[in-house]
Amino acid sequence: QVQLVESGGGLMQPGGSLRLSCTASGLFTLNSVNIGWWRQAPGKEREGVSCIARGGGSGYYADSVKGRFTISRDLAKKTVYLQMNNLKPDDTAVYYCAARTGILSSRATCASDEAPYWGQGTQVTVSS
Repeated sequence: QVQLVESGGGLMQPGGSLRLSCTASGLFTLNSVNIGWWRQAPGKEREGVSCIARGGGSGYYADSVKGRFTISRDLAKKTVYLQMNNLKPDDTAVYYCAARTGILSSRATCASDEAPYWGQGTQVTVSS
């Protein structure tokens, strides 16, 4: 059974930093899936924030987080990270980790939320 477990959310002041972690367990390795982070704020649609294709390489970033967020992965730990710097109130949302199989680019991975594997989500609140 595949499981994704997120951690690292919390309350942070504007301009601060948080690092989210998503650890995978089950039948797949991180280099066999395309994986990334989505977020959903109250009253808004879920959006793909940052994704990385199974082959690695440079990640995809939504325009709203480009230059502030960095996605990375540790294959040995089966963990994907999202380093979030210079946080803004608009970053407040529930952040989800999700994984998809297939041959996809990082951008294509984030373009759809039709992924079979999802974590339970972690709340990020940016407020003074």
